[in-house]
Amino acid sequence: FIRLIIIMEEHGMFVETNVEENKRPEHEKYLRLAIKLAEENVQRGLGGPFAVICKNGKIIAQGANQVVPANDPTAHAEMVTIRLACQELKTHNLEGCVIYSSCEPCPMCLGAIYWAHLNHIYFSHSKSDAKDIGFDDHFIYEELARELHERRVGITQLLKDESKAFLMWAESQTKTHY
Repeated sequence: FIRLIIIMEEHGMFVETNVEENKRPEHEKYLRLAIKLAEENVQRGLGGPFAVICKNGKIIAQGANQVVPANDPTAHAEMVTIRLACQELKTHNLEGCVIYSSCEPCPMCLGAIYWAHLNHIYFSHSKSDAKDIGFDDHFIYEELARELHERRVGITQLLKDESKAFLMWAESQTKTHY
């Protein structure tokens, strides 16, 4: 194993990643593909980040950031690629899959990666690199650490006693956990 340690100074923490030496070329190949596709996307004037999802050494899906052309703030490269992979595999569970992204996933994409049950993330540029070119999502991490009443976006809970959906779902015999 090669132990790579990336120091995340801005948060006072580090990320450890162990890469099996015999698997490293495969991971680098798919990450290089994501980087190449991101560069091609920038050259076409369509934005940068790009992601690739693989399973058992086979590309399942690849996707680019579509925020501006789709007028969709959730259409980050990772989100687009997760949607395509789920459609391709006809499942909402991407366990056994790996995602390669030209940039470290933002909080939204990271949440989607967890919900989709992807096994691993490989990325080239860090969130600090993204911040340096104008994509600073550090405030989102700070917001999530605050109490609801302290957040910039107002959050108010109403009508809990009138909402039966949670109880109905909890009692359903046909529910699918995910």
